[in-house]
Amino acid sequence: MTSVVRSNPAIRDIEELLYAEASFLDQADLDGWIDLYTDDGTYWMPVIPNQEDPINHISLFYDDRVMMEIRRRNLRHPRAPSKDYAIRCSHIISNIRIIEQSDLKTVVASNFHCLIYYNEKQTTYGGTYQHEIVKADEGFKIRHKRVDLINCDAALNTIIIYI
Repeated sequence: MTSVVRSNPAIRDIEELLYAEASFLDQADLDGWIDLYTDDGTYWMPVIPNQEDPINHISLFYDDRVMMEIRRRNLRHPRAPSKDYAIRCSHIISNIRIIEQSDLKTVVASNFHCLIYYNEKQTTYGGTYQHEIVKADEGFKIRHKRVDLINCDAALNTIIIYI
């Protein structure tokens, strides 16, 4: 039997990567989560529907790797206020589909629901994800994630963990 070496991920590889990301976030494990991203990785959550870019417009989040590291360290710090309450959450990802694929990258769209329970408040988020996935030495990594909340322009509770 011969094995096939793929430069682009198949849909199953993509699903496994997205499910791994959701699992790390459900466990509030930002160490594992951040390892899924490239060194130049970004995480973007627009503040309005159909926002064109994170540079010329305000965003709920637009984190590069340095900011991700800062948030990770702050969440883990023993005196962090976030430690006062357990973070419990559940991510459901569905309708995963490849929308662009080349030798350099694969762009994937999906739908999500996320339920977060923190500080005696339950908050539900829903919307769409867009992940840009690239080949790395150890498999595939996320270079960019865009999170479009259905209610991005509404008043939101504090977002204690990445969605």
